[in-house]
Amino acid sequence: AVVNQTISGLACGKPIRGHVAFLGGPLHFLSELKTAFIRTLKLDDEHIIAPDNSHLFAAIGSALNAKQDVTVSLTELKERMRTTIKLDFEVERMEPLFATEDDYQAFHDRQSAYRVKTGDLSSYKGKCFLGIDAGSTTTKTALVSEDGTLLYSFYSSNNGNPLKTTINSIKEIYSLLPEDAEISFYQQGEFVDLCAGPHLMTTKPVKAFKLTSLAGAYWRGSEKNKMLTRIYGISYPKKALLDEYLTMLEEAKRRDHRKLGKELGLFMMCEEGPGFPFFLPKGMVLKNTLLDYWRELHKKAGYVEVSTPIILSRHLWETSGHWDHYKENMYTTQIDGEDFAIKPMNCPGGMLVYKAEPRSYKDLPLRVGELGLVHRHEKSGQLHGLMRVRCFTQDDAHIFMMPEQIRDEIKGVVALIDEVYQLFGFKYHVELSTRPEDSMGSDEDWELATEGLRGALNDLGLDYVVNEGDGAFYGPKIDFHLEDSIGRTWQCGTIQLDFQLPLRFNLEYTGADGEKHRPIMIHRVIFGSIERFIGILIEHFAGAFPTWLAPVQVKVLPISDKYMDYAQKVLDELNNSGVRAEIDTRAEKIGYKIREAQMKKIPYMLVVGAKEEEDGLVSVRSRFEGDEGQKSLTDFLAAIKMEIQAKTAREVKKEDDK
Repeated sequence: AVVNQTISGLACGKPIRGHVAFLGGPLHFLSELKTAFIRTLKLDDEHIIAPDNSHLFAAIGSALNAKQDVTVSLTELKERMRTTIKLDFEVERMEPLFATEDDYQAFHDRQSAYRVKTGDLSSYKGKCFLGIDAGSTTTKTALVSEDGTLLYSFYSSNNGNPLKTTINSIKEIYSLLPEDAEISFYQQGEFVDLCAGPHLMTTKPVKAFKLTSLAGAYWRGSEKNKMLTRIYGISYPKKALLDEYLTMLEEAKRRDHRKLGKELGLFMMCEEGPGFPFFLPKGMVLKNTLLDYWRELHKKAGYVEVSTPIILSRHLWETSGHWDHYKENMYTTQIDGEDFAIKPMNCPGGMLVYKAEPRSYKDLPLRVGELGLVHRHEKSGQLHGLMRVRCFTQDDAHIFMMPEQIRDEIKGVVALIDEVYQLFGFKYHVELSTRPEDSMGSDEDWELATEGLRGALNDLGLDYVVNEGDGAFYGPKIDFHLEDSIGRTWQCGTIQLDFQLPLRFNLEYTGADGEKHRPIMIHRVIFGSIERFIGILIEHFAGAFPTWLAPVQVKVLPISDKYMDYAQKVLDELNNSGVRAEIDTRAEKIGYKIREAQMKKIPYMLVVGAKEEEDGLVSVRSRFEGDEGQKSLTDFLAAIKMEIQAKTAREVKKEDDK
């Protein structure tokens, strides 16, 4: 930003003074300056470059680092401007390149096409010490103006961002703000930023930092505006903390579910269906195993399962409120001249299931689960593998109950969520979110619901954080934030109390008094999105799933073709026993086959050759201990079936491959 305002000042002939340590590397928007008459750069009378300026700042940076002066000769201006740039970036004796502000703005319009490349980030490391000095502070100034002219007068005089300093851009920004909005500027040294904030008010804590990535972003979020380059970075008060974070990032790259999903043959994404994942055969085994576990768990907990249509009428979505408040995220169509929508949520269909027959207090609590496929529109720039998609399976459940049943039902759901997360080795923390300012329902209902959630958590002895005013508009909620194996947190499970949908759909039950009453409803998910949860599991286990969840649990590896018949016999016994097994029939060396199986994260490899065939044995290699020696096939089957049934996650004592 300091260099940007410096060049802007050079272009407009404004005096610039400011401390800068800018140590080399390309500054891409300067490439456009070659059309603005910079043609040669001389340093110590040695010709550096002409006419291309791609290395201009590398040369200037070297000179600055060496505390030398640099002379830029603007030959096509016939000596109209000569500029000496010193280490403290004091600019002397200059004349403007542009006669008017409009000329200057036109120049910036032309240079908007510049791009920073990912490979350039390392060269920017030295450049980030712009103004980061011990004790450097930021000050905030607030202004109010009816038409933005005062903003322009204040801001443009302080060498601000060109996209924010023309009178038209200032007025445009101002016109979008509420009437009582505070207009804030943040100033650090001579750099002034028109920004809602907040800014870091001092740079003292910035002791260690790194630029991490970049992305394209449209000015003010509109694709009709210029494409800008957003550079991401991270800072810490200690280098050790930064190193720990960077190590975590490297581990996250190794575990990236998009990379592992392709390598392990789990899923794929196609241009023909952006945001719509394709699950491959092994991925379907993983997904179905997860869903089978979900069904088994919920059957034991007294849930019934339903399935509601993917496409439902506009009238339903108007009743639920989605048509008015969520339509921009819904895919719509027409059938027989009437409006329909592909469901973004399962809840309204669940209301119709409840209303399908009269309900009595004896039927409650009614626990109804649904593994429903939902579709929600996401902007293309927000899509990310399985973590952010446009269609996914949601493990919804809706519990219809009487007020006095709230606490027990909440405790039951919490116990269910805890059981699932414990199985996968996730730590988690809990947050209780209370009534927001913009809410619906009576004080009495909110008090009853909030105390029901709070009481259930207290009864279970769970630690939790209270987020005052962060609940949904229709009721308070409990969120579960799980922590994966490298310390990242993910919000997956949630429990929400809802008074509004039962009211909107006029749900009733007959009480013990023979009168009609309104049920209270719980929305709850455990996995959330099945697809997203699979993405989390891939990264949590780095693709090395527990045996019960692994798409292929055993790989049979014959040493040569001579033992193929025995290997096939072993394979058949495994498959007939319910173990997911494959055979490697390739004419490759056994070491190569073992290595390939390790790369595919397969829990067990059974090597068979002459001795194994003769004695009716298998040589067992595992992902957990390496070589486990020879065993009878009967003993191996008994052990692996017990491991699968118990859903045991064996500890890795010897990791053959990372």
